[in-house]
Amino acid sequence: MGTNRKILSKGISYMSWALPALFIGPAIVHFAFINKLQPIYWLILSIGILVCLTGMVMVFLGIKTIIKSMFDK
Repeated sequence: MGTNRKILSKGISYMSWALPALFIGPAIVHFAFINKLQPIYWLILSIGILVCLTGMVMVFLGIKTIIKSMFDK
């Protein structure tokens, strides 16, 4: 029972894209909360939440793909 390296590299790629999103997203949300009086507050907040959600989805897909590469035939 071997590991499919092509699928494993795809999962690691997902995880490597998720890592920056997991750090940048909360920073954008924090920046939005600091500047509540700015006219583009809602835009910046929604972008930050979207980046956070994207990071979480990418982590889920990365873990799912890595598990698939190890245990599927």
